[in-house]
Amino acid sequence: MNKEKLLSLLLVLLCSFFSVQAQDKKAAKAQIKKLIDSAVVDFSESEYDKALEYSKKALVQSFAIDDHLLIAQSYNTIGVIFNECSESAKAIEFYNKALVYTKKVNNDKMFNWIYSNLGSVYYFNDIDVPKGINYYKKALYYAEKIKDTAQIEFTKLNLASAYFAIKKYDLGNQEIHDVQQQIFEKGSEEAKMSLHLLLGIYDSNNNKKQSGEQHFFEAKRIAKENQFDSYLINIYENLVRHYKLHNDLPKSQLYQQKLDSLNKVVYSEDKIANLKKAATQIELQEYKIQLAKIESENEKHQKILKESKLIVILFIVILIILLLLLLTLYKNMKLREQANYELKQANEALIEAKEKAEEASQLKSQFVSTITHELRTPLYGVIGITNIITDEHKELVNSPHLKSLKFSAKYLLSLVNDILQINKIEEKRVVLENHIFNISDEITTIQNSVEYIADKNNNKLTVEIDTAIPEFLIGDKLRLSQIIMNLMSNALKFTKNGEVTLTADLKEVVNKTYYIEFKVKDTGVGIAKEDQSKIFDKFVQIERKEEDYQGTGLGLSIVSRLIQLFNSEIHLESEENVGTTFSFTIGFEYDAQKSQEIINNIEVDLSDAHLCNILVVEDNKINQMVTKKIIQNSNMTCTIVDDGYAAIVALERERFDLILMDINMPLINGFETTRKIREKGIDVPVIALTAFDKQEVTEEAISAGMNDIMVKPFEPSKLFQVISNNIKNKESVD
Repeated sequence: MNKEKLLSLLLVLLCSFFSVQAQDKKAAKAQIKKLIDSAVVDFSESEYDKALEYSKKALVQSFAIDDHLLIAQSYNTIGVIFNECSESAKAIEFYNKALVYTKKVNNDKMFNWIYSNLGSVYYFNDIDVPKGINYYKKALYYAEKIKDTAQIEFTKLNLASAYFAIKKYDLGNQEIHDVQQQIFEKGSEEAKMSLHLLLGIYDSNNNKKQSGEQHFFEAKRIAKENQFDSYLINIYENLVRHYKLHNDLPKSQLYQQKLDSLNKVVYSEDKIANLKKAATQIELQEYKIQLAKIESENEKHQKILKESKLIVILFIVILIILLLLLLTLYKNMKLREQANYELKQANEALIEAKEKAEEASQLKSQFVSTITHELRTPLYGVIGITNIITDEHKELVNSPHLKSLKFSAKYLLSLVNDILQINKIEEKRVVLENHIFNISDEITTIQNSVEYIADKNNNKLTVEIDTAIPEFLIGDKLRLSQIIMNLMSNALKFTKNGEVTLTADLKEVVNKTYYIEFKVKDTGVGIAKEDQSKIFDKFVQIERKEEDYQGTGLGLSIVSRLIQLFNSEIHLESEENVGTTFSFTIGFEYDAQKSQEIINNIEVDLSDAHLCNILVVEDNKINQMVTKKIIQNSNMTCTIVDDGYAAIVALERERFDLILMDINMPLINGFETTRKIREKGIDVPVIALTAFDKQEVTEEAISAGMNDIMVKPFEPSKLFQVISNNIKNKESVD
């Protein structure tokens, strides 16, 4: 026999083998589907033990042919039976098993069935109604995806029933309204019965006793005519509630008796016992199936080793396949070249999209920077003029209007800073710094800042600091202050006639790191459990019923992200109308020698008798007035010019100890002005006064020859400190 005939014979034998195998598998599938159908029939007739036996056989045979879809259907049917007999835990277990195998075949219809059944087990057994609603919504998604009208109707009816259970009658009525006409015109008897039952519940709870009663009776009629015993139980339960609600005790007791009688028939003790026994048998059967698979695989391997002829045949088949693969290699190479070309084009498109995304991000950052600058500039004037009025008119120191003005300006400034802060955090431009600080001083400053809110809401503000905490610590005091300020102001804002407490306790010491737990506790309105998981998201403001609380919704988002920078996390405990507690733990370094060195470096002696002459370069008239007043209050003199060119002329005519330089000016900006000053050999210290964020301008400021940067608005004491440090540094160099 030649090679061509041998090859042809081999191919014919293989085709025959696979054809017979395919026919056997098809017959097995038909048998399994028949078993599942029988289970459904017995279930509808309340023969649960028989239905479970058919389902078990279907499951065993589905495993035998390794058909994931039929395995899923069998598990789903078993879950339905256990759910009907109030075995909720078992039902959920089998539904989840069905879900595992459905995901392997990605069958939308099965997804619809299983999610609908999961919704029912969580809702009808009163385990977790909101969770049941979520499963119903998933089921509705797949029903609409496959355009199954009947499943859409039943899912919406189930959703309505679940909403009614948690007293959200309007939401439930909306679901009914979507399918009501369609069900009355073309719906099945089961759908019509369910619809009448739901309409009865809705009318009964909306003081429509007679209308509700008519719907309940119509549902009862349909259930009896079609022998829907399990549905009839539900109808009787609702009739009992209906008559109790409308104070008709005799009828309520009548239907309670009917309900008890029907329960005894449908859910007999023998049936429940048989179900539990069957559940154990199914679990044992699953283990046997898995064990049989392992033994079968082992036998196959032994058979392969013993039958060398079969190995030779397999080798020949593999060799033939390899030859066929070699013949198609050229085509595959061409396809690969085409794929590489398409991949290259896709890569270029991705690069272009990446560039556009980066450009959009840059534009966003630029927009945020510009907006914050334009807001900070007038705020500098507002806060400064408020301070001037306070200084010049001592009789207005305690004026509530002046305090309100100052608070509003600082509040607006904090919003601006929040927007800039969240933008910097998202772009990962926030780096923690190390400064020497005193926790008591920082908290006292915060306490003074929020005193206005406490007084406004008639709150008692208490601060408790552990005496074991060292006087000076090293860390990022600015970020810590931002965290505590946000939490304190939030607590005071959402508390009326109550108490807000801030505590700082030393929890542990590891080497030189002192771990301090901070707690902000209030007796305010509290946060609902369903809202607690989202309060740290950006722009989230929990809906309040009676009060109008201002804010951007950024505060807690910033707090959470800043605490993450400290390698820590924030914890929340809250109860509505009782209060809220936020807590977090941060480690700070304590080093007595290092602390003393830093303190020595930042000490500022403002009692120097030397009279400083300051040149102020500022184009904004209001800001000129504010800056001049701040300088004059410190017993210094100043000259004010409107632009950079005028500054250069002033420097040629007069000697100055220091220059305060605005950056954003017409004609010539502060950077270019400073460059021209340095080109002329003038080494007077130049301090940039800007409303831009410090990190945005630091690099260019240094390259232009500036000595330091002050961000407006600022506290006068900080300006004096910067002026004094730079003048002393200049004198020490000279």
